[in-house]
Amino acid sequence: MFTRIDHVMICVPDLEQAIAQYQDLGFNIHHGGSHPGKGTHNAIAFNQDDYVELLAIRDRDECERAGQSSRSHDGGLARFIGAGGGIRYIIVQSDALEGDVAAMRARGVDVSEVADGARRTPAGLELRWKVALLGAANPLPLLFIQHLTPVELRRAQVPGGGQHPNGVQGLERAYIVTSDAPSAAALYARVLGMPQPPLQKGTVIMSDMAVFQIGPTGLGIAQPYAPGPASEALERRGPGPFQALYRTASMQAAARWMHDHGLPPLPRGVRNTGEQAMLAPPELAGGAYIGFVGNP
Repeated sequence: MFTRIDHVMICVPDLEQAIAQYQDLGFNIHHGGSHPGKGTHNAIAFNQDDYVELLAIRDRDECERAGQSSRSHDGGLARFIGAGGGIRYIIVQSDALEGDVAAMRARGVDVSEVADGARRTPAGLELRWKVALLGAANPLPLLFIQHLTPVELRRAQVPGGGQHPNGVQGLERAYIVTSDAPSAAALYARVLGMPQPPLQKGTVIMSDMAVFQIGPTGLGIAQPYAPGPASEALERRGPGPFQALYRTASMQAAARWMHDHGLPPLPRGVRNTGEQAMLAPPELAGGAYIGFVGNP
């Protein structure tokens, strides 16, 4: 069963620079370690039950060799980063990945076998997981993961894990922009094994949206209806993930932290829920739109 969005993978050209950007946004973010044989390294900002991942190339030759495998999701990573980076994948968590892969195949979804994954943290802790990738017949920006390391140990890899100056508690929703939301939502519904949601109007990203609720997190398939973040992302990069929205305990605390760290006031809007949201643009967030919503 798919239980939640586990994290978004934000691919950046320079890990240290991106860490500094996310620290200015108020995330408690630290180096996460290297991926053996992948040529990449990352940084992690752990929330209560999900996290932010910044990923960069550590060894270009090793990364390119790894990307040639049909079982790798790293193919084209350098090209993606060279085009501006940002959110490349939305990773969906499963509590029984082999069963979910079998169910996807029964629905006619092209998906890989389950493979093992691991990385070692700077403190020497080995984190282990299982992963499955969509195949060429279903080239969606989703990965599927089942963690083998308990969440308490994963959170402990980051000093002060789950505590951020911006008050972020967890991921609210991740968005994928498209030029045809109904058709795209039908494909995501088949892949996820969920009913296709009706369209609703998104007033901050100026888009019609089909929102899949995966546990406590939402996956929004957005089609722009007016100029705004979604239309800008679609024009700049084409269809794909472009925004992650995080719930904070205090919008005021988040805004104060960013002001104190030299950031300009973030653009604000009102969601269709009536809540205020503010949005960090790609130039401040490693090529991604990063949104905040929550109490004043």
